[in-house]
Amino acid sequence: MQTLATNTIHVPRQRGRKAAASCALAALVSLTVGSSAAFGQDTAPANAPPPGLPLPKGLDWKFNFDAALGGFGFANSLYTNPKPEEPSGDLSDNWFEGSLKPAVTGVYTTSSTAQFYGKLSAVGERTYGAAPSLVGGDESSFGLEDLYVGWRSGDSLGLGKDALDFTIGRAPYAIGHQMLIGDGAAEGGSRGGYWSNARKAFEWAAIGRLKAGNHLFEGFYLDKDDLPEANSSTKLWGANYQYAIGEDTTLGASYLKFSADPNRAPQRDGLSVYDVRAFTAPFSRMKGLSFEAEYALEDNGNALDSTAWNFLAGYQMEGGWKPKISYRYAIFEGDNPATAKNEAFDGLLTGFYDWGTWWQGEIAGEYFVSNSNLISHQLRVHLKPKESVGMGFILYDFVLDKPASAGVTSNAVAKELDWYMDWSFNDNFTVSFVLAYADPGAAVQQSSGRTDSFFYGMVYAAYKY
Repeated sequence: MQTLATNTIHVPRQRGRKAAASCALAALVSLTVGSSAAFGQDTAPANAPPPGLPLPKGLDWKFNFDAALGGFGFANSLYTNPKPEEPSGDLSDNWFEGSLKPAVTGVYTTSSTAQFYGKLSAVGERTYGAAPSLVGGDESSFGLEDLYVGWRSGDSLGLGKDALDFTIGRAPYAIGHQMLIGDGAAEGGSRGGYWSNARKAFEWAAIGRLKAGNHLFEGFYLDKDDLPEANSSTKLWGANYQYAIGEDTTLGASYLKFSADPNRAPQRDGLSVYDVRAFTAPFSRMKGLSFEAEYALEDNGNALDSTAWNFLAGYQMEGGWKPKISYRYAIFEGDNPATAKNEAFDGLLTGFYDWGTWWQGEIAGEYFVSNSNLISHQLRVHLKPKESVGMGFILYDFVLDKPASAGVTSNAVAKELDWYMDWSFNDNFTVSFVLAYADPGAAVQQSSGRTDSFFYGMVYAAYKY
């Protein structure tokens, strides 16, 4: 028998959050000093070589620097309202996170157009301001992030541009929309940066890619970079295949084989995962109509026998503000207490692809539910008032798949409404805002007695160079 909390609380953090941004660089540096950290992808412009240090012919390099600062605030945190010094009252948890990430990438192009490449980066991040224990408290860390080398074929093999590509070292890797594989590192706890998630790279990765026309074949070995205090020793190898039909449809299938510490993650040690997915806009006369679907099967005998699937339909309109409306249904199976098998889906190494994917809900998915024993209905409206601004509303209805495994009789977890906005001032600065409200359902009330509605706000600023 499991409680609602054990089905929903998920710490440590492992997520890929979209860059958001903007604040003076000096303020970011001063607020994160002593624990440098980072945020962002490899999109910064290349620097010219230092004066007096000409580079060998064919060698190019880039220097990137990312910095971020976020402020987060709860009201009626986690549906409860006690204060430590009082029997009851309104508990408001507020904290800050900062991160810095310097990085250097290099590419050497041979006379045959094949390329050798590599990247070195470090991440420092800090959580401070009396953060709640859920996000790991006030902590900071600094350490190596990317450290990998690779080779890609260019046009040297006559099989198409970069038909072969091999990478080895500390590197990121993701599959599809990152429902299963998207984030190679855990956050929060002793590292800080629970929400910011400046780290993405696996502790060790070996990735091979073969591109042949519209076909992509990948083989990989990955070792997750866990928190020291919660090391599950999760490792996996597998294969991924994708087929692109024109510009509007991508089909994919993956096989994953896991190993893990049997004492910390027994359901994952020996686990096989089968995944198929499709992302398509199939009608040439209705380009705005799109569909997404994914199905995953987890098989590890009695230790784990579970499924998850989702379906999304969306329509992109023309005209002012370019509204896009979508509905998504997702189910992640829960355990049936009446059987000897464990049917509670393991969310594995979920990453951030877009708002609500696959961290579902800026309150629920960020802080108290995981992708297990969960059914979600998501209705989303996304708007683009101008090129530099994207915003939207997301309405969720969260339901338990198996209430009995959470020790309750009701399946109603919560209803949640999120508003978000991303505002890019220029190529370097972006700022994101979130306001969210959630109302607890009967399952939460039965499990914890918590009845107060939950309010949440966030401002997150990022600089990219």
